[in-house]
Amino acid sequence: MIDQQGALYGVVLAGGTGTRLWPLSRAGHPKFLHPLTGTDASLLQATVDRLDQLSPSDHVFVVTGVAHAAAVSRQLAEVPDENVLIEPSPRDSCAAIALAAAVIARREPEAIMGAFASDHLIADKDQFSAVIRQAMGGAQQGLLMTLGITPTRPETGYGYLECGSVVGDGPVLAVQEFKEKPSYDVAESYVKSGNYLWNAGMFVWRVDVFLAELSRQQPQLAAGISRIAQAWDSPSREDVLGEVWPTLPRISVDYAVMEGAATVGRVGTVTGDFGWNDVGDFHTLGAVLASDQAGNVVVGRDGADKSGVLLRETENLVVVPTAGRLVAALGVRDLVIVDTPDAVLVCPRDRAQEVKQLVDALKDSGEHSYI
Repeated sequence: MIDQQGALYGVVLAGGTGTRLWPLSRAGHPKFLHPLTGTDASLLQATVDRLDQLSPSDHVFVVTGVAHAAAVSRQLAEVPDENVLIEPSPRDSCAAIALAAAVIARREPEAIMGAFASDHLIADKDQFSAVIRQAMGGAQQGLLMTLGITPTRPETGYGYLECGSVVGDGPVLAVQEFKEKPSYDVAESYVKSGNYLWNAGMFVWRVDVFLAELSRQQPQLAAGISRIAQAWDSPSREDVLGEVWPTLPRISVDYAVMEGAATVGRVGTVTGDFGWNDVGDFHTLGAVLASDQAGNVVVGRDGADKSGVLLRETENLVVVPTAGRLVAALGVRDLVIVDTPDAVLVCPRDRAQEVKQLVDALKDSGEHSYI
Protein backbone atom coordinates (compact mmCIF):
# COMPACT_ATOMS: atom_id res chain seq x y z
CA MET A 1 0.00 0.00 0.00
CA ILE A 2 1.28 3.46 -0.89
CA ASP A 3 1.80 6.00 1.88
CA GLN A 4 -0.36 8.98 0.89
CA GLN A 5 2.11 11.28 2.64
CA GLY A 6 4.74 12.15 0.07
CA ALA A 7 3.18 10.05 -2.70
CA LEU A 8 3.81 11.11 -6.27
CA TYR A 9 1.10 12.87 -8.22
CA GLY A 10 1.30 11.11 -11.57
CA VAL A 11 0.22 13.21 -14.55
CA VAL A 12 -0.34 11.38 -17.83
CA LEU A 13 -0.41 13.41 -21.03
CA ALA A 14 -2.91 11.79 -23.38
CA GLY A 15 -2.72 13.90 -26.50
CA GLY A 16 -1.38 13.88 -30.04
CA THR A 17 -2.35 11.66 -32.94
CA GLY A 18 0.77 9.56 -33.54
CA THR A 19 0.98 10.29 -37.26
CA ARG A 20 3.88 7.87 -37.79
CA LEU A 21 1.51 5.07 -36.77
CA TRP A 22 -1.08 5.99 -39.41
CA PRO A 23 -3.46 4.51 -40.52
CA LEU A 24 -3.85 2.68 -37.20
CA SER A 25 -3.55 5.87 -35.17
CA ARG A 26 -6.07 8.55 -36.15
CA ALA A 27 -7.14 11.88 -34.72
CA GLY A 28 -10.32 10.30 -33.36
CA HIS A 29 -8.60 7.21 -31.95
CA PRO A 30 -4.90 7.94 -31.40
CA LYS A 31 -2.20 5.44 -30.60
CA PHE A 32 -2.41 5.73 -26.81
CA LEU A 33 -5.90 4.19 -26.92
CA HIS A 34 -4.69 1.12 -28.85
CA PRO A 35 -3.39 -2.15 -27.32
CA LEU A 36 0.18 -1.92 -28.62
CA THR A 37 1.77 -3.37 -25.50
CA GLY A 38 1.80 -7.06 -26.38
CA THR A 39 -1.17 -7.51 -24.02
CA ASP A 40 -4.82 -6.48 -24.02
CA ALA A 41 -3.90 -3.22 -22.27
CA SER A 42 -3.74 -0.01 -24.25
CA LEU A 43 -0.65 2.17 -24.06
CA LEU A 44 -2.63 4.55 -21.85
CA GLN A 45 -3.70 1.78 -19.47
CA ALA A 46 -0.14 0.46 -19.28
CA THR A 47 1.13 3.95 -18.44
CA VAL A 48 -1.29 4.33 -15.54
CA ASP A 49 -0.67 0.75 -14.38
CA ARG A 50 3.06 1.34 -14.01
CA LEU A 51 2.35 4.24 -11.64
CA ASP A 52 0.59 2.01 -9.12
CA GLN A 53 3.75 1.60 -7.01
CA LEU A 54 4.14 5.37 -6.79
CA SER A 55 0.71 6.99 -6.92
CA PRO A 56 -2.62 5.99 -5.38
CA SER A 57 -5.46 6.27 -7.88
CA ASP A 58 -6.64 9.61 -6.49
CA HIS A 59 -3.15 11.00 -7.18
CA VAL A 60 -3.29 10.09 -10.88
CA PHE A 61 -4.31 12.84 -13.30
CA VAL A 62 -4.80 12.62 -17.05
CA VAL A 63 -4.73 15.63 -19.35
CA THR A 64 -6.53 14.98 -22.62
CA GLY A 65 -8.59 16.65 -25.31
CA VAL A 66 -12.34 16.96 -25.66
CA ALA A 67 -12.45 14.34 -28.42
CA HIS A 68 -10.76 11.68 -26.29
CA ALA A 69 -12.09 12.40 -22.80
CA ALA A 70 -14.88 9.81 -22.89
CA ALA A 71 -12.59 7.05 -24.18
CA VAL A 72 -9.96 7.92 -21.58
CA SER A 73 -12.52 7.70 -18.78
CA ARG A 74 -13.80 4.36 -20.09
CA GLN A 75 -10.32 2.89 -20.19
CA LEU A 76 -9.33 4.28 -16.77
CA ALA A 77 -12.28 3.50 -14.53
CA GLU A 78 -10.02 3.66 -11.46
CA VAL A 79 -9.07 7.32 -12.06
CA PRO A 80 -11.58 9.75 -10.50
CA ASP A 81 -13.55 11.73 -13.08
CA GLU A 82 -12.40 15.00 -11.53
CA ASN A 83 -8.79 13.97 -12.21
CA VAL A 84 -9.36 13.87 -15.97
CA LEU A 85 -8.44 17.40 -17.03
CA ILE A 86 -9.92 18.27 -20.41
CA GLU A 87 -8.17 20.74 -22.71
CA PRO A 88 -10.54 22.71 -24.96
CA SER A 89 -7.89 22.58 -27.71
CA PRO A 90 -4.27 21.40 -28.08
CA ARG A 91 -1.74 23.95 -26.77
CA ASP A 92 1.30 21.62 -26.64
CA SER A 93 2.86 20.10 -23.55
CA CYS A 94 3.67 23.17 -21.47
CA ALA A 95 0.08 24.33 -21.07
CA ALA A 96 -1.10 20.78 -20.35
CA ILE A 97 1.56 20.16 -17.72
CA ALA A 98 1.11 23.61 -16.18
CA LEU A 99 -2.64 23.09 -15.87
CA ALA A 100 -2.11 19.83 -14.00
CA ALA A 101 0.57 21.40 -11.77
CA ALA A 102 -1.69 24.31 -10.88
CA VAL A 103 -4.68 22.09 -10.09
CA ILE A 104 -2.50 19.81 -7.94
CA ALA A 105 -0.95 22.82 -6.18
CA ARG A 106 -4.40 23.89 -5.01
CA ARG A 107 -4.69 20.51 -3.29
CA GLU A 108 -1.10 20.25 -2.02
CA PRO A 109 1.11 23.31 -2.63
CA GLU A 110 4.47 21.52 -2.36
CA ALA A 111 3.41 18.23 -3.94
CA ILE A 112 5.81 16.32 -6.16
CA MET A 113 4.38 15.53 -9.56
CA GLY A 114 5.66 13.44 -12.42
CA ALA A 115 4.63 14.07 -16.02
CA PHE A 116 4.58 11.09 -18.38
CA ALA A 117 3.62 10.53 -21.99
CA SER A 118 0.76 8.08 -22.48
CA ASP A 119 2.35 6.28 -25.43
CA HIS A 120 5.68 4.93 -24.16
CA LEU A 121 6.55 1.32 -23.42
CA ILE A 122 8.50 0.42 -20.28
CA ALA A 123 9.82 -3.13 -19.93
CA ASP A 124 10.86 -3.10 -16.25
CA LYS A 125 8.16 -1.59 -14.05
CA ASP A 126 10.05 -2.12 -10.78
CA GLN A 127 13.17 -0.41 -12.09
CA PHE A 128 11.02 2.41 -13.46
CA SER A 129 9.56 2.96 -9.99
CA ALA A 130 13.02 2.93 -8.42
CA VAL A 131 14.29 5.55 -10.87
CA ILE A 132 11.25 7.78 -10.29
CA ARG A 133 11.93 7.63 -6.55
CA GLN A 134 15.49 8.77 -7.23
CA ALA A 135 14.10 11.63 -9.30
CA MET A 136 11.75 12.52 -6.46
CA GLY A 137 14.82 12.92 -4.26
CA GLY A 138 16.22 15.46 -6.71
CA ALA A 139 12.87 17.23 -6.81
CA GLN A 140 12.89 17.52 -3.02
CA GLN A 141 16.14 19.47 -3.41
CA GLY A 142 14.35 21.98 -5.63
CA LEU A 143 15.52 20.68 -9.00
CA LEU A 144 13.40 20.25 -12.09
CA MET A 145 14.13 16.62 -12.87
CA THR A 146 14.05 15.02 -16.31
CA LEU A 147 14.68 11.35 -16.97
CA GLY A 148 17.56 10.38 -19.22
CA ILE A 149 18.07 7.08 -21.01
CA THR A 150 21.53 5.65 -21.65
CA PRO A 151 21.86 5.67 -25.45
CA THR A 152 22.41 2.29 -27.05
CA ARG A 153 22.99 3.63 -30.57
CA PRO A 154 23.47 6.93 -32.41
CA GLU A 155 19.74 7.75 -32.60
CA THR A 156 18.72 10.76 -34.71
CA GLY A 157 15.06 10.62 -33.71
CA TYR A 158 15.55 11.66 -30.06
CA GLY A 159 16.73 14.78 -28.31
CA TYR A 160 19.70 14.49 -25.95
CA LEU A 161 20.67 15.76 -22.51
CA GLU A 162 24.22 17.01 -22.00
CA CYS A 163 25.11 15.97 -18.46
CA GLY A 164 27.42 17.71 -16.05
CA SER A 165 28.66 16.87 -12.58
CA VAL A 166 27.03 14.80 -9.87
CA VAL A 167 24.71 16.76 -7.59
CA GLY A 168 25.52 16.08 -3.94
CA ASP A 169 26.09 12.41 -3.27
CA GLY A 170 24.27 11.33 -6.45
CA PRO A 171 22.71 9.68 -8.34
CA VAL A 172 21.39 12.99 -9.67
CA LEU A 173 23.43 14.62 -12.45
CA ALA A 174 23.20 18.26 -13.46
CA VAL A 175 21.82 18.87 -16.95
CA GLN A 176 23.91 21.46 -18.72
CA GLU A 177 22.00 21.68 -21.97
CA PHE A 178 19.15 20.19 -23.96
CA LYS A 179 20.20 19.17 -27.47
CA GLU A 180 17.87 18.98 -30.45
CA LYS A 181 17.57 15.84 -32.58
CA PRO A 182 21.05 15.57 -34.12
CA SER A 183 22.50 14.36 -37.39
CA TYR A 184 23.90 10.84 -37.36
CA ASP A 185 27.51 12.03 -37.03
CA VAL A 186 26.66 14.31 -34.13
CA ALA A 187 24.62 11.56 -32.45
CA GLU A 188 27.58 9.22 -32.84
CA SER A 189 29.85 11.75 -31.14
CA TYR A 190 27.35 12.11 -28.29
CA VAL A 191 27.27 8.36 -27.69
CA LYS A 192 31.06 8.03 -27.82
CA SER A 193 31.58 10.86 -25.33
CA GLY A 194 29.56 9.18 -22.59
CA ASN A 195 28.27 12.57 -21.43
CA TYR A 196 24.88 12.45 -23.11
CA LEU A 197 21.58 10.73 -22.43
CA TRP A 198 18.47 10.40 -24.54
CA ASN A 199 15.78 12.84 -23.47
CA ALA A 200 12.84 10.59 -22.55
CA GLY A 201 10.38 13.45 -22.06
CA MET A 202 9.48 12.40 -18.50
CA PHE A 203 9.66 14.96 -15.72
CA VAL A 204 9.51 15.07 -11.91
CA TRP A 205 9.40 18.23 -9.78
CA ARG A 206 7.71 20.02 -6.94
CA VAL A 207 4.70 21.85 -8.32
CA ASP A 208 5.62 25.11 -6.59
CA VAL A 209 9.14 25.01 -8.05
CA PHE A 210 7.84 24.34 -11.56
CA LEU A 211 5.18 27.04 -11.39
CA ALA A 212 7.73 29.58 -10.12
CA GLU A 213 10.07 28.75 -13.00
CA LEU A 214 7.17 28.94 -15.44
CA SER A 215 6.32 32.40 -14.11
CA ARG A 216 9.94 33.51 -14.50
CA GLN A 217 10.26 32.37 -18.10
CA GLN A 218 6.70 32.39 -19.43
CA PRO A 219 4.77 35.04 -17.48
CA GLN A 220 1.83 35.19 -19.92
CA LEU A 221 1.30 31.45 -19.83
CA ALA A 222 1.74 31.34 -16.06
CA ALA A 223 -0.78 34.14 -15.51
CA GLY A 224 -3.35 32.43 -17.72
CA ILE A 225 -2.91 29.09 -15.99
CA SER A 226 -3.19 30.76 -12.59
CA ARG A 227 -6.47 32.36 -13.58
CA ILE A 228 -7.83 29.02 -14.82
CA ALA A 229 -6.72 27.22 -11.66
CA GLN A 230 -8.40 29.79 -9.42
CA ALA A 231 -11.69 29.12 -11.20
CA TRP A 232 -11.22 25.35 -11.43
CA ASP A 233 -13.49 24.40 -8.53
CA SER A 234 -16.02 27.14 -9.18
CA PRO A 235 -19.09 27.43 -11.43
CA SER A 236 -17.12 29.76 -13.71
CA ARG A 237 -14.55 27.10 -14.67
CA GLU A 238 -15.81 26.50 -18.21
CA ASP A 239 -16.24 30.19 -18.96
CA VAL A 240 -12.75 31.06 -17.76
CA LEU A 241 -11.22 28.03 -19.47
CA GLY A 242 -12.94 28.90 -22.74
CA GLU A 243 -11.80 32.51 -22.54
CA VAL A 244 -8.20 32.03 -21.41
CA TRP A 245 -7.08 28.69 -22.87
CA PRO A 246 -7.00 29.81 -26.55
CA THR A 247 -4.75 32.74 -25.59
CA LEU A 248 -2.04 30.55 -24.04
CA PRO A 249 1.22 30.23 -26.01
CA ARG A 250 1.46 26.94 -27.89
CA ILE A 251 4.88 25.69 -26.82
CA SER A 252 6.50 22.53 -25.47
CA VAL A 253 7.68 22.37 -21.88
CA ASP A 254 11.24 21.74 -23.09
CA TYR A 255 11.35 25.03 -24.98
CA ALA A 256 9.23 26.98 -22.52
CA VAL A 257 10.88 26.00 -19.25
CA MET A 258 13.46 23.24 -19.22
CA GLU A 259 16.06 24.66 -21.60
CA GLY A 260 16.13 28.00 -19.82
CA ALA A 261 16.17 26.37 -16.40
CA ALA A 262 19.15 24.23 -17.42
CA THR A 263 21.21 27.30 -18.29
CA VAL A 264 20.88 28.54 -14.70
CA GLY A 265 21.57 25.18 -13.07
CA ARG A 266 18.05 24.23 -12.06
CA VAL A 267 17.68 20.95 -13.98
CA GLY A 268 18.85 17.51 -12.91
CA THR A 269 18.55 14.02 -14.33
CA VAL A 270 18.75 10.41 -13.28
CA THR A 271 19.47 7.59 -15.66
CA GLY A 272 16.49 5.39 -16.42
CA ASP A 273 17.63 2.08 -17.84
CA PHE A 274 14.28 0.34 -17.57
CA GLY A 275 13.64 -0.79 -21.15
CA TRP A 276 12.18 2.43 -22.56
CA ASN A 277 10.69 2.78 -26.02
CA ASP A 278 8.64 5.70 -27.29
CA VAL A 279 6.80 3.60 -29.93
CA GLY A 280 7.47 6.26 -32.51
CA ASP A 281 6.73 4.18 -35.60
CA PHE A 282 5.88 0.67 -36.78
CA HIS A 283 9.52 -0.34 -37.12
CA THR A 284 10.27 0.37 -33.46
CA LEU A 285 7.00 -1.24 -32.43
CA GLY A 286 8.05 -4.39 -34.27
CA ALA A 287 11.39 -4.32 -32.47
CA VAL A 288 9.85 -4.51 -28.99
CA LEU A 289 6.90 -6.88 -29.46
CA ALA A 290 7.10 -10.68 -29.58
CA SER A 291 7.97 -12.15 -32.98
CA ASP A 292 8.01 -15.59 -34.57
CA GLN A 293 11.24 -17.38 -35.49
CA ALA A 294 11.44 -15.47 -38.77
CA GLY A 295 11.13 -12.11 -37.02
CA ASN A 296 7.53 -11.49 -38.10
CA VAL A 297 5.41 -9.49 -35.66
CA VAL A 298 1.62 -9.45 -35.73
CA VAL A 299 0.52 -6.46 -33.66
CA GLY A 300 -2.35 -7.19 -31.33
CA ARG A 301 -1.45 -10.87 -31.05
CA ASP A 302 1.01 -12.76 -28.89
CA GLY A 303 3.99 -14.34 -30.57
CA ALA A 304 2.18 -17.58 -31.40
CA ASP A 305 -1.21 -16.21 -32.46
CA LYS A 306 -1.39 -15.46 -36.18
CA SER A 307 -5.17 -15.72 -36.59
CA GLY A 308 -6.38 -13.60 -39.48
CA VAL A 309 -2.87 -13.51 -40.96
CA LEU A 310 -1.30 -15.95 -43.44
CA LEU A 311 2.47 -15.65 -43.88
CA ARG A 312 4.62 -17.85 -46.11
CA GLU A 313 8.38 -17.45 -46.58
CA THR A 314 8.35 -14.00 -45.00
CA GLU A 315 10.89 -12.36 -42.70
CA ASN A 316 10.82 -9.37 -40.38
CA LEU A 317 7.31 -8.21 -41.25
CA VAL A 318 5.23 -5.97 -39.00
CA VAL A 319 1.60 -6.80 -39.71
CA VAL A 320 -1.30 -4.88 -38.16
CA PRO A 321 -4.62 -6.59 -39.02
CA THR A 322 -7.55 -4.55 -37.73
CA ALA A 323 -10.14 -4.76 -40.52
CA GLY A 324 -11.40 -8.24 -39.72
CA ARG A 325 -10.27 -9.75 -43.03
CA LEU A 326 -7.40 -12.03 -43.92
CA VAL A 327 -4.00 -10.43 -44.49
CA ALA A 328 -1.70 -12.69 -46.54
CA ALA A 329 1.92 -12.21 -47.57
CA LEU A 330 4.27 -14.42 -49.58
CA GLY A 331 8.01 -14.21 -50.15
CA VAL A 332 8.56 -10.69 -48.81
CA ARG A 333 10.67 -9.29 -46.01
CA ASP A 334 11.27 -6.14 -43.99
CA LEU A 335 7.84 -4.64 -44.66
CA VAL A 336 5.15 -2.92 -42.63
CA ILE A 337 1.60 -3.97 -43.59
CA VAL A 338 -1.26 -2.17 -41.86
CA ASP A 339 -4.84 -3.10 -42.76
CA THR A 340 -7.67 -0.92 -41.44
CA PRO A 341 -11.28 -0.73 -42.64
CA ASP A 342 -10.72 2.31 -44.86
CA ALA A 343 -6.96 2.44 -45.53
CA VAL A 344 -4.05 0.08 -46.15
CA LEU A 345 -0.39 0.96 -45.64
CA VAL A 346 2.56 -0.96 -47.09
CA CYS A 347 6.09 0.37 -46.69
CA PRO A 348 9.64 -0.81 -45.98
CA ARG A 349 10.37 -1.05 -42.26
CA ASP A 350 13.39 1.21 -42.61
CA ARG A 351 11.17 3.99 -43.98
CA ALA A 352 8.50 3.75 -41.28
CA GLN A 353 9.51 7.17 -39.91
CA GLU A 354 8.38 8.69 -43.22
CA VAL A 355 4.74 7.63 -42.84
CA LYS A 356 4.04 11.10 -41.45
CA GLN A 357 4.64 12.43 -44.97
CA LEU A 358 1.58 10.50 -46.16
CA VAL A 359 -0.52 12.10 -43.45
CA ASP A 360 0.78 15.52 -44.47
CA ALA A 361 -0.14 14.76 -48.09
CA LEU A 362 -3.68 13.79 -47.05
CA LYS A 363 -4.00 17.06 -45.14
CA ASP A 364 -2.76 19.03 -48.13
CA SER A 365 -5.29 17.34 -50.42
CA GLY A 366 -8.15 17.90 -47.99
CA GLU A 367 -8.82 14.20 -47.38
CA HIS A 368 -9.32 14.68 -43.66
CA SER A 369 -11.63 11.68 -43.27
CA TYR A 370 -8.56 9.44 -43.49
CA ILE A 371 -6.71 11.34 -40.78
